[in-house]
Amino acid sequence: MKKVLEENVIPLFQEEQKPQDSAWRKSIPAQVFLNYFFAINYHINHSAEESGLRNHVFFRQHKADLSEQDLQALTRILHNCWSTEYALRATAELGDETYLRNALHWTFPQAYYSVFAGLQAFLYTLGIKTNNEAAIRREAGRLVVKNAYPRAVGFYAAGAYNDFSIHRLPLAGYKPGLQIAGKEIEAQAQIGQFLRTTRKLTANAIRQQVQNNPATAIRSSKTGQILDKWSAQHWQQITWRMGYTTLFDLLSRLRISSSQKEIDRFVEAQIDFKLFHESLLAIVSYLNGLHESYVAQALGIEKYRKLVAELPEHLSNGFVKERLHQQVEPLFTEGPTMQLSAAA
Repeated sequence: MKKVLEENVIPLFQEEQKPQDSAWRKSIPAQVFLNYFFAINYHINHSAEESGLRNHVFFRQHKADLSEQDLQALTRILHNCWSTEYALRATAELGDETYLRNALHWTFPQAYYSVFAGLQAFLYTLGIKTNNEAAIRREAGRLVVKNAYPRAVGFYAAGAYNDFSIHRLPLAGYKPGLQIAGKEIEAQAQIGQFLRTTRKLTANAIRQQVQNNPATAIRSSKTGQILDKWSAQHWQQITWRMGYTTLFDLLSRLRISSSQKEIDRFVEAQIDFKLFHESLLAIVSYLNGLHESYVAQALGIEKYRKLVAELPEHLSNGFVKERLHQQVEPLFTEGPTMQLSAAA
């Protein structure tokens, strides 16, 4: 309870689940991870009025002056995004649970890198031309705070270690249970916990980096020795290095997990792997659609249609074309506000 109070988390249930089955106990870390991504997808799907770009000022005002060379570079980035999503979809469509279980080694990073490339394309239209992952996530954090994204995915965490604050998730202060979210309060509680734990990992990683470098290490004012224990003031000194913790930082946990032994625990866990893949794919598709909409706004809808039409058949006649019709084009063909924006 002490830890709960320190993190300002309010219990969601009177009593937490206490599974007795040892196999289930070993599955808890993987189940929690599944819960997190299911909760994100649940929150998006139950925030219909807050999940689109139609009324976003940032979107309507987005413009870009792109040269032919820029267009070629942007196209290459989008090809990376779509090819990676294609591979993720191909795995998900096989559907066999045993296959999906063992496919986590590559589907985790595929989900992350597909979204990462789509984000990179969006940033390119803003004049931010980099492939540095940390820099891209930092810029994404700033865009989230500036309301470039729909409120459904505009949540973020800020603040120093042990003093985190969650924004745009009013129910995030409740303590999550171990069950799949069936209500918005449960989804937000789980997302809030995911933001806190991810920001804590980031803080600890930065602390280790700072303290391992004699030139940057925080030292005792009395002895001059590098400090092993930090106070709240010491943590505050590195807060600026952390930026904001957003959905894109949560997705980066997929990349981290794929390169560590903990992935083996996921493979051996007793969880719904099909549901895990469905949740991941839905999040990837939604975010890639947002970034594609921004690219279309930057290029103009006709140029974007031409870019899609020139894709290889497995992409041009597949999910990319479907998203063009269902998610991107309506922003330019319905409503006087968007028509004015498209014509600008």
